[in-house]
Amino acid sequence: MSTTTTRTEETTEPVRPSGGTSDRARAEQRLGWLLAGPAFVVMLLVTAYPILQAAYYSLFDYRLTDPDKRSFVGLNNYLVILTDSVWWTSFGVTVFITVVTVAVELVLGFALALVMIKALKAIRPVLRAVILIPYAVITVVAAFAWQYAFSLDSGFVNSWFDWLPGVSADTDWFGGTFSSLFVICLAEIWKTTPFISLLLLAGLAQVPEVLQEAAKVDGASWWQRMSRVTIPNMKAAIMVAVLFRTLDAFRVFDSVFVMTAGANSTETVSFLAYRQTISRLEIGLGSAVSVMLFVSVVLICVLFIKGFKVDLSAQRGEN
Repeated sequence: MSTTTTRTEETTEPVRPSGGTSDRARAEQRLGWLLAGPAFVVMLLVTAYPILQAAYYSLFDYRLTDPDKRSFVGLNNYLVILTDSVWWTSFGVTVFITVVTVAVELVLGFALALVMIKALKAIRPVLRAVILIPYAVITVVAAFAWQYAFSLDSGFVNSWFDWLPGVSADTDWFGGTFSSLFVICLAEIWKTTPFISLLLLAGLAQVPEVLQEAAKVDGASWWQRMSRVTIPNMKAAIMVAVLFRTLDAFRVFDSVFVMTAGANSTETVSFLAYRQTISRLEIGLGSAVSVMLFVSVVLICVLFIKGFKVDLSAQRGEN
């Protein structure tokens, strides 16, 4: 009798297919598509046409001042770009700005996130608002502010920091490549560090406090708790923060346009596309640069997703 009952209970228990997803996971996926689907379709319609048009124009020798002489050249524009030192200089400057700013912002943003999550509840809202003020400033306005601060005629940096080695009243910050890039990177770090700190704060809030307490009981030091408990459990948040900021930094344009206008070898890929398309009216070459910038951004996304190896779907299924 007991054997029959046991077999009946086993047959009535729902069996999940091997490797399949649960009903709850499928329901969450449907809800996600319903909520994000309209915005995804709108973004696709808005961005697909310019991308396809740029890819089409990049196959032509097309100058806006003489549109009647447009001729099909295939991939020749890409060959011209890849064999020109101007492209590689702009690409190198872009990579330099991206690596420096993202690395510094990740460290500063993580420190600010730790400060915000450890602050008293009474001052947390005020502290977060103060930290996020730079990110609320328009990028062009922030670039002009930093440009005026370091300018020879209107700036205060030289007079305030003339006690530092290499700084005097006659220091021209925008007269050389590295000094110009230093100011550009400084402006970018000041502007977007709050963005990374906000994303990392969300990741810190998801780390279970039980794990921290268990590590303390086991005698783990602060660094051991940080490296073995906190950071591994917020790997997804770190990937999202670094990925978003890297994509944004790789497309830097405003600060370069305002501060140096590409002078002293500070031209980025985005500024190169602007100069070819808007200033020189070379629609074919400018479109090719834009397509290569788009391809670079896509490659960055793939490398980050493959490099971090974060399975977001698995984490969602566990929850």
